[in-house]
Amino acid sequence: MTQFDAFRFDGKRVLVVGGATGMGAAAASLAQDAGAEVVVMDYADVTLPGAKAIKVNLSDKDSIDAAVDECGGPVHALLACAGVADGTPGIERINFVGHRHLIDRMIAADNLPRGSAIGFISSAAGLGWEANLDELKELLATPDFESGSKWLVDKGKADYMSTKQAICAYVSSQAFPMLKLGIRINAICPGPTDTPLAQANADMWLGFGTDYRGETGIEPSTPLEQAYPLLFLCSDAAAAVNGITLISDAGYMSSGITGSFPDATAIANLLLNR
Repeated sequence: MTQFDAFRFDGKRVLVVGGATGMGAAAASLAQDAGAEVVVMDYADVTLPGAKAIKVNLSDKDSIDAAVDECGGPVHALLACAGVADGTPGIERINFVGHRHLIDRMIAADNLPRGSAIGFISSAAGLGWEANLDELKELLATPDFESGSKWLVDKGKADYMSTKQAICAYVSSQAFPMLKLGIRINAICPGPTDTPLAQANADMWLGFGTDYRGETGIEPSTPLEQAYPLLFLCSDAAAAVNGITLISDAGYMSSGITGSFPDATAIANLLLNR
């Protein structure tokens, strides 16, 4: 046994929610390579050899409950990767409320033991959530699946940006209470990443930051490049990291904040509500 083993998942069970495609699929495959037993929940068909596949519809509470019962425990790392774009019916449930309910059910069933971790995929669209924290606290205070979904719909916030901001606020707010249970929770906020969802919204999602990438000579991230930090945050190597939203955008936001790439400054200030 070596110190580097803290980065591995040997003997651990990893649940990837939304692991059939994109970043979730990359994370599921990476977890397998790191030694984990992998369970993938998704509405789409799961094709990863060796993984246990469980059908779930995050917009349906009964489907989530059944999936949690089928999964059982223990789960040492829960990766909340499922997400859909604006215009998708039930986006508020799929992107946030369903994930929250699934986590609540896993905790209530004692399926997340001490030392386990949760990793969300948020988005650069979720940045700047702090400016809306008072309102987001109302959402976080909703007690269940139905009331959370109703709040987002009634407030006109059943959209991609609002649900991603909700994830960031949830992760931050849960750092303390979950750590008392021995569970860490973090998120990544990816920049443009070449996934099927991004390809379906290519003009907006993959068009973002093309000037920055052109000048630095890079391409949009691959799903695997985003899976690396996501899995790290759920590893024992990240034991001191809790309640953060890690911006994994190849430095675009930082370059805009500091003005080292001036063309990114206006959008950085907009997204961060500065």
